[in-house]
Amino acid sequence: MKVVVLGAGIIGVTSAYQLAKAGHEVTVIDRQQGPALETSFANAGEVSFGYCSPWAAPGIPMKAIKWLFMHHAPLILRPKVDGAMLSWLVKMLSNCTSERYAINKSRMLRLADYSRISLAELRKETGIAYDERMQGTLQLFRTQAQLDASAKDVKALAADGIPYEVLDPDGCVGVEPALRHVRGKIVGGLLTPKDETGDCFKFTNALAAKAIELGVKFQYGTMIKGLDVEGSQVRGVMTNLGRVDADAIVVALGSYSPLLLKPLDISLSVYPVKGYSLTIPITDASRAPESTVMDETYKIAITRLGDRIRVGGMAEISGYTNDLGLARRRTLEHSVTDLFPGGDVAKASFWSGLRPMTPDGTPVIGPTKIKGLFLNTGHGTLGWTMSSGSARVISDLVSGRKPDIDATDLAISRYA
Repeated sequence: MKVVVLGAGIIGVTSAYQLAKAGHEVTVIDRQQGPALETSFANAGEVSFGYCSPWAAPGIPMKAIKWLFMHHAPLILRPKVDGAMLSWLVKMLSNCTSERYAINKSRMLRLADYSRISLAELRKETGIAYDERMQGTLQLFRTQAQLDASAKDVKALAADGIPYEVLDPDGCVGVEPALRHVRGKIVGGLLTPKDETGDCFKFTNALAAKAIELGVKFQYGTMIKGLDVEGSQVRGVMTNLGRVDADAIVVALGSYSPLLLKPLDISLSVYPVKGYSLTIPITDASRAPESTVMDETYKIAITRLGDRIRVGGMAEISGYTNDLGLARRRTLEHSVTDLFPGGDVAKASFWSGLRPMTPDGTPVIGPTKIKGLFLNTGHGTLGWTMSSGSARVISDLVSGRKPDIDATDLAISRYA
């Protein structure tokens, strides 16, 4: 089949690669001049198969109110007259129950664990390098309340058979030796040892090159105007450079996916939640992380990427804006220098990206009511983590095969 993938971020490129492996004639269309130049460009660098939770959780509404008034707030809400924002917020709040959290967490862990297996196989078959490390994620708790609250995550990890370790301060130092300098600031941690790290931009570009070897065509610098649908069947994509025929289309446009689908009367609950990152050159390796440390207080991930530290996090709900707020930079700098002052912050590069979030945390992967039109979007902060598994699922569905994992509750139909 002729399959068109819309979007050349981590989700689009991994999808294209798997579809080409399945024998399809694949074209990728993106408005940028190369792969991974938007949300995939400078994300936190963590591949968190175990540290994988929906943001909608019990107690989050009260926490969110407190966060809004913190000096270094992990959550920033900029209300505006936007029906999509209001609808998304209401739906997210409805998922902040113990029952919904358990269901959503289980879905996410199922896909993440499948992605762990898929990424290992992909790495073996391609041999690509991307500053990868396989040393786990340490969720770091500065207060006893944070440590106690992790019990719900431990329960979910145990139920799904995901390896984990609950650590005291000495255990945290054993995993991340640089923390010995700040041992008095931490009360414990939760280690998910199967997690990985890596540079998403490097990975996506390397895999795009492998996809080209398989015959995938990349059409960059191309604006997508709409989809050509006849009856209930998708027929092609309308662009500023003309029409591209397609037997099937995979929408992997991240936060912009709902805008493309709205004219087709498909309501997709995905909304942009902006995140920020710093990329800092390491000057003292003894005071830098070995893998990923998740600073639970500020919801910031601090990750080792070769000779750099990537600091990423925060959630700013402000619509489709990509400005760089200096207050956000100061929060990132505060978290990393407080724990790992082993980099030259003055020489850091500052970046922001729009994460495509669903209200339940689970991405939307699968068919739509229009024949031949598929979705692979809404991965939020876990696009890098879930990309390999999501790509194999969507490739199987497009090819008419049953995926290796249950994907029925990943499709948009779950919102019906």
